[in-house]
Amino acid sequence: MPAPTETYRPRRNIELLLLLIALIIGVGAQLLVGLSMDQSLEDTHYWVTGGLYAAMALGFHVVLRLRAKYADPFILPIVVTLNGLGIAMIHRLDLTPNYADVATRQLGWTAVSMLAAVLLLWFLKDHRRLRQVTYISLLASVVLLMMPMLPGIGMELNGARVWVNLGIATFQPGELAKVTLAIFFAGFLANNRDLILLAGKKIGPLSLPRVRDLAPLFIAWLAALGVLIMQNDLGTALMFFGLFVAVIYVATSRISWILIGGGFIVAGAALAFMYVPHAQQRLQIWLDPFNQEIYERQYGGSHQVVQGLFGLANGGLTGTGLGSGSPQMAPLANSDMIPAAFGEELGFIGLAAMLMLYLLLFSRYMRA
Repeated sequence: MPAPTETYRPRRNIELLLLLIALIIGVGAQLLVGLSMDQSLEDTHYWVTGGLYAAMALGFHVVLRLRAKYADPFILPIVVTLNGLGIAMIHRLDLTPNYADVATRQLGWTAVSMLAAVLLLWFLKDHRRLRQVTYISLLASVVLLMMPMLPGIGMELNGARVWVNLGIATFQPGELAKVTLAIFFAGFLANNRDLILLAGKKIGPLSLPRVRDLAPLFIAWLAALGVLIMQNDLGTALMFFGLFVAVIYVATSRISWILIGGGFIVAGAALAFMYVPHAQQRLQIWLDPFNQEIYERQYGGSHQVVQGLFGLANGGLTGTGLGSGSPQMAPLANSDMIPAAFGEELGFIGLAAMLMLYLLLFSRYMRA
């Protein structure tokens, strides 16, 4: 096997430097929250959680050095930065009424996710082996997506049926389905790439796929609509369909797939608006959030959105500073509305910087 070229040189030292900067930002944000909320920095909570977070991140870096030395050096620092800021903001909200000890749970899930990633890196020596479970992953995805609809364990919260209660814990199976669907999409495209790349009709600079090759995209579109209709979860439906379109674009490098996928999204949005009340309510909230009737709805109302808009307005360009705003005024500020919480306390500049990090993360994933 030829030695890696200069393009694929290991850049773990760059990753380590960026990771140290990421930890300064994430752990430093927690300390700033403590100072702003009149908490004593002598409290061992800050140093224990910060130390654990740093140890997990640095441990992950060591594993990358050992098992994936040619991996992208920017992904881990970006994730550690965003996750650290998220834990800091959740902890900031924990110190206000109606929120309690969610940050500790978030740190626990961070540890679980890092452990799962380490185990994957350590034991899966060749990612191509995942092709063997392509259709098993599809079956697992179907089971996971249907779990919230099962009587006894399915739960409906705030109008959406996306949770399950197993007695010992509650979780959203859709989060796991994102992983299994990604494995299925990638495996399907890897096994059928030659067929998908066969030229169809050409219109100007665009090479359109053959009609028979549109079948997987059409099925994914129908599945996304099915999730929306059964679970009233517009975000998950768009996520699943967008995932497939992104993966098929990476596999083929054809912009025509993006345009076709966009057409399916427009058609699906039109059908959803005509026949799905939940989608109609979402559009009404976007068009007229300050309408009193819409604002006072029990489900599908704009109260949460309006509170978030007021928070963003209060933050302005530079923000009120961590711990100096009132992000707790928006319902579910520690989950659904956490961008508004950051926008209030870090301002437009801080929130734009975070969005740029997400854009960089997405671009590095696409490159990989």
